[in-house]
Amino acid sequence: MLHKVLILSLGIYSLVSCTSQKNVNAYGKESEGIDLFEGQQKLLKEYPLQIKFNRIVEESRCPEGVDCIWAGVAVAEIEITRKAAKPVILNLATTDMQTRGYQKSTNFSGYTIELQNVAPYPTTERRAQDLKGNYKISISVQKSKINDV
Repeated sequence: MLHKVLILSLGIYSLVSCTSQKNVNAYGKESEGIDLFEGQQKLLKEYPLQIKFNRIVEESRCPEGVDCIWAGVAVAEIEITRKAAKPVILNLATTDMQTRGYQKSTNFSGYTIELQNVAPYPTTERRAQDLKGNYKISISVQKSKINDV
């Protein structure tokens, strides 16, 4: 009986832990996790920022089930607005590759914004042109010590 209660308690704890929208980065700092569909914008509760996912500007990820020379990259165009300021357009990629100008994260007005995921992943049946308008991105936002933009 005791082991059933223990297993049930662990299961409930796991479910509660998974529903949290806070992410912890490699430095142990919390960040706000945001999911956005193309064209969707959100005003962040914790930070004075509004983020809009405009579109995918590049989709060259290797389709599932296909052998490719390189894994490819997806690049999301997001628009960030801080209170009483003009919006800034940022392109964030699924991989860091400085030689091609790809970056997964950037610093904006005291915040680090990082692209976590782009879905759906292309397949041989669903190519990039078929996915336009159906993308969803996940990004994280956290306060940083650097004020770049």
